[in-house]
This record gives sequence, structure tokens and C-alpha cells, in this order.
Amino acid sequence: MGGLVGHNRGSTVLRACGCAVAGLFLIAGCADDGTPKGGAASRTPAMSGTPSGTGGSGAGTPAPTGSPAAPLVPELDESKQPKTAAEARDLLGRIMIAEQALGPEVVRSTPFESDPGRWPVLDEGCVWQIAGLPADVLATRTRSFHIPAKDGRGRVRFNATVTVHHNREESGWETARAMEEVLRCPDQKLREGEELKKLWGGVLYLGEQMNGWTEDAFTESGTYVSAQDGGPYYYTWSQAQFGPVTVAIAARGAAGYTDEDVSAFVVQGTSRLMLQAKQELGKAAG
Repeated sequence: MGGLVGHNRGSTVLRACGCAVAGLFLIAGCADDGTPKGGAASRTPAMSGTPSGTGGSGAGTPAPTGSPAAPLVPELDESKQPKTAAEARDLLGRIMIAEQALGPEVVRSTPFESDPGRWPVLDEGCVWQIAGLPADVLATRTRSFHIPAKDGRGRVRFNATVTVHHNREESGWETARAMEEVLRCPDQKLREGEELKKLWGGVLYLGEQMNGWTEDAFTESGTYVSAQDGGPYYYTWSQAQFGPVTVAIAARGAAGYTDEDVSAFVVQGTSRLMLQAKQELGKAAG
């Protein structure tokens, strides 16, 4: 989620919290192909069908099970980086997931898709606002999905976000700002009647702890309270980076879903987004 002030990417604050992100993947549990174990996906701070060019199948692997001959983070092909806002919006369409990527029970919410020229900003009062894009962002888009309430279980909400910067340095600073926001505002207001409480977060760089799948892995977790949906329920946000692109999934839980259920959806969605970013921007093997 957007932020205001960045920390140095090598700061001890970020690294001290880093082990937290590994917990997200341990909680969800992943099979060798990167899909969540336990069948949670099959039950599954925004267009129908899979966007053209995404391939619509497969999932990334958030655990470092690859070999040096087949790295999970390929070399970035800088010639593929978008240079204009129009090119960035085109790339967004090829990376962004549709509802099917999260599971057969997931449907589109209304509103479904955000304006690629607008950006969320956490103000000094820890309230989220919508503003124009900062200079370091070419385009961003968020899609909103949910699992409808039924059979005694509540509605689970998801947001998938892809952001395209000019280069890797700018996308890295986005991750640093996300960590700063958690430290500055452990309690945040999404909108009237919706709040996040007791947030904590962590960052792992490539090669640290369990992170062998993204240049920066960031997660935040806490609780979600809504005047409409009740709560507190589990909330989590997972963000990953490849080159100039960041991808993220946020989930707000509901009655009848465990923390592990919700985390499994987030792992699956983030893995798919990261796989598609690597396919679009990575150098071809060989």
C-alpha cells in the first residue's frame, strides 16, 4: 500500500522484522509446485476471464526449491521495462490476475478495478486517501474480489495490486515505504466504518530466510474490523518485487475461515502474479 516516507533499504528495522514474512508461507504450506496444501484454495490495505497474454495457468513457487540452473528469480531483461505510462498500463494487463486465479468460489466485487492513474496514500492521521500518481510510478491497478457469504460463513475480501515503476530502485523504495507505514501506523482507517488494527510487518530480501522467489518479500498482518462485516477478523497483505514491478494480494477474513485459510489464498495469488511478472520481464533461459 502507498506510503509517505521511506527507510534506507538496508536498515536494521526492516531486517529485524524480516522473519515475519516467512511465517506467512509456513502457515499456508505449499506443495512442490507452489500451490497451497490442504485444499484451501479449492474452497476459494477493484474483468472477467484471464487477461490476454497471462497464460492463465500455473503458479509461482514461494519456497526456494529451485536449482542454480533454474533460478526462481530470473535475470531482468531491462529492454522489456516499460518507458511510458501507456506501456506500463499494457504490462499491468498482462500481469494482473482474474478471479479464477484465487479459486472457483471467488467472484468480482463492485467496484472491480481501480483507476490506473490514481494511488492510495496513508495520510498523517493514518487514514487512507486516493491521490494522483507520484513521480516514481508509471501505472498501478487494483482489482477487488470476494467469496460470497454462505453456509454460515462470512464474506472474505481480496485486493490484487500491480504497480509499475521506472526501474528496480523505485520499486524497492515502495517496499521500504510499505514497512514504514506499518511502523508509523499500526492502526489504520481504510474508509468510514472499516479499520485495520494491530498491524505488524516484515521484509526479507532475496536470499534471506525462506525468500528465494522475489527480490523483496514484504508482509503485514493484523485484524480487520468493519461496521458492516463485524470482526475483528484476520487481515494480511503480501507484496513481492521483480525489477520495476511490485505485486500484492491483501485479504480480509471472515467468520468461518481460519487464518491459515486466508493465508493460503494470499500465497496462491501472490505466487501467480509474481510468476507472470517474471514471464513478462525476465530474460529467456539459455
